[in-house]
Amino acid sequence: MSIIAKNIVKQFGDKVILNDVTVEAPSGALVALLGPSGSGKTTLLRIISGLEVPDQGTVQFHADDITRRSARDRNVGFVFQHYALFRHMTVFENIAFGLRVRKISEAKIRERVHELLELVKLPEMADRYPAKLSGGQKQRIALARAIAPKPAVLLLDEPFGALDANVREELRQWLRRCHDEYHMTSIFVTHDQEEAFEVADKIVVMNKGRVEQEGSPAEVFEHPANAFVMKFLGKVNSFQAVLQDGRVLFGNVEMPVGANQVIQTGNGKADVYVRPHELDLGRTAESGNCLRGKVMHINPAGSIVKVRVLVEDFGLVVNVDISPERHRQLALASGESIFVSPKNAKIFEPDYAI
Repeated sequence: MSIIAKNIVKQFGDKVILNDVTVEAPSGALVALLGPSGSGKTTLLRIISGLEVPDQGTVQFHADDITRRSARDRNVGFVFQHYALFRHMTVFENIAFGLRVRKISEAKIRERVHELLELVKLPEMADRYPAKLSGGQKQRIALARAIAPKPAVLLLDEPFGALDANVREELRQWLRRCHDEYHMTSIFVTHDQEEAFEVADKIVVMNKGRVEQEGSPAEVFEHPANAFVMKFLGKVNSFQAVLQDGRVLFGNVEMPVGANQVIQTGNGKADVYVRPHELDLGRTAESGNCLRGKVMHINPAGSIVKVRVLVEDFGLVVNVDISPERHRQLALASGESIFVSPKNAKIFEPDYAI
C-alpha cells in the first residue's frame, strides 16, 4: 500500500501550516517525517489519516484518491504520543477494541490478542489496567492495539516522545522488528534525528510547512540540501569563510569542501559547516592548515570524547569529537594549547557581493 500526499495545502486561520507539500511513502517502507516543532509534520500525518482535511491537494492510497474518505474507511492504524488507552478497559480489551468494532468472532479475537501480547512481550499483562503499566508498556500496548485489525497503513505521532532514553531506544528497535515482520507501510513523526536515522527507510525533513529534503538516512546526512538540513541533522560548527578564486578560507586555513560542491568564482563570503567528527586535534601545526586554540572542556563519557576548544584569534568556540584512543594519545587537559584541523567541510553560499 503506497501513500502519496500530493500538493497539500493547509491553513488554520491566516496561518499556513502546509504549503504545497508532496510526500510519498513507497509500499512497505517506514518513512520518518522529521523536523522541529511547528514544521507541519503532525498536521500532514493527520491529513493522511483522515483526521484533518486539506484545503488543497490529494491523498492517495495505492493510486486510489481517498482525500474525502473518512478516517474510519481508510484502514489506518494510528499511535499517539500519549498512548490514548482506554483507562476503564484491561490490556486485553484495549487490544481487542478494534476487532470488536469489526465484528470479528470471539475465538479469533482471543487468538489475535494473545498473538500480539506475545509479540510485544507482555503476555502476563492481559488482565491489568493501563494505570498499572509503565510508560514503555503502555506504548507497546498502544502499538499492539493499532496493528490488531491488520491495517494497511500504520501512522505514529511522536510515539516515543514521552519515554525516557533507555526505553525509547528499546522500543525503536522493537518497532523496526515489528515493521519488518508485518510489512506495513508506516509513517512516523519525530523531531529526534537519532530515532529517525535508526528506524526509517526514508526521511522527509520538514521546516515551516515545506519539505526541505527527502531521501535515505545516508543521503540526507551525507548530502544535505541546504544549511537548515545540515544544522538540524546533528551538531555542526559554523564558520563564516571568505571565497578567493575558488578557495574557501577561514583566516589562513583553507576549508576542504567536497569536489561535488559548487563554489562560485570571484570573491565573497560563504557559510561553511563542519561536523565535530570532521575536525582533528594535534599538538603541533604539522599540516600548516590548522587553527590554534585552547582546550576549554573535555567530556570523555561514551564511545567518543567531546572536546570544546576556544579559537582565540576569532573568539570562536568549536566542538570536536575524537576517539578515546586519540584522546589517550594526546593526553589532553583543560587550558592547554591545541591545533584544530578541518578534514571535511560543506559550503552553503549566501548572496554575493562581487
